[in-house]
Amino acid sequence: MTNTFLATAMAAAFSFVLPAMAQEKKTLTVYTYESFVAEWGPGPKVKAAFEATCGCTVNFVAVADGVALLTRLKLEGTGTKADIALGLDTNLVKEAIDTGLFEKSGVDMSKLTVPGGYRDDIFVPYDYGHFAVVYDTQTLKNPPKSLKELVEGDPSQKIVIEDPRTSTPGLGLLLWVKSVYGDKAPEAWAQLKKRVLTVTPGWSEAYGMFTKGEVPMVLSYTTSPAYHMVEENSDRYQAAAFEEGHYIQIEVAGLLKNTPNKELAQQFLAFMVTPAFQDEIATTNWMMPAAPIEKPLPKAFDTLVKPAKTFLMDPAQVAKNRRAWIDEWLAAMSLN
Repeated sequence: MTNTFLATAMAAAFSFVLPAMAQEKKTLTVYTYESFVAEWGPGPKVKAAFEATCGCTVNFVAVADGVALLTRLKLEGTGTKADIALGLDTNLVKEAIDTGLFEKSGVDMSKLTVPGGYRDDIFVPYDYGHFAVVYDTQTLKNPPKSLKELVEGDPSQKIVIEDPRTSTPGLGLLLWVKSVYGDKAPEAWAQLKKRVLTVTPGWSEAYGMFTKGEVPMVLSYTTSPAYHMVEENSDRYQAAAFEEGHYIQIEVAGLLKNTPNKELAQQFLAFMVTPAFQDEIATTNWMMPAAPIEKPLPKAFDTLVKPAKTFLMDPAQVAKNRRAWIDEWLAAMSLN
């Protein structure tokens, strides 16, 4: 009699405990890029900060780059395990929307401080930065002062760039050249090819070659020198200011339509525009915060190149022409 009573009581207790435990520890799966989740990137810090408030586990799944992220989502389709995609940029948002995989974020973005006032009811901007040619001051005394000088400069002074098929910086350079040269872009690429040491799949490989001294210039960001000034106390690496202006990258995150964790995903997206997330961006992702911060930026950021003109193409224009412009690039670079 007693044993039966105890067994019944324990079963009843577990029937309440188990669902509660399952509810307490939901897992939010965020697809993003490798440098975001690196130990020196913002991923570990924002994961800890969000988990402290959500009673959940954040599971980052990393791919090489934003372009690779969109490619993976297209391949997985409605069967994707992602709740959130973090790391696309405005050059890719139209293609991302056209997949039908995303829905409105529900996030109040009225306090965003992104140049040009970019707004989108699906994708949440979380940082931005201007693309730039970063050079080694110890090996290159006269860096190019314009895109024209880069294209027409000394072929012995090499640069490493990223592939626009797999890399958002690579795509950014493609659109930068197209913005400046227009229909003459194929000729510009053919001339620039003489200065290109190699084309890497993503930013990490390119920047690694640069800092190892294998090449004096790399396609990166105007904010990249801040890392070396803050973390290494070195002003050896600098960004070249280009007379024509610089193309901007605005990085965004979006909510997957088929997520079983919609409320939790929306909570994370809203968290991304708060100081708890934004305060980490400048000194871990080495980009500019997209929303108000509480922690002042290091003084090194005051010394960075401030572009006189910003280029940014309409996402619909990019989606319409990206394939054709990449084919132009491939033909000029003879990589197809």
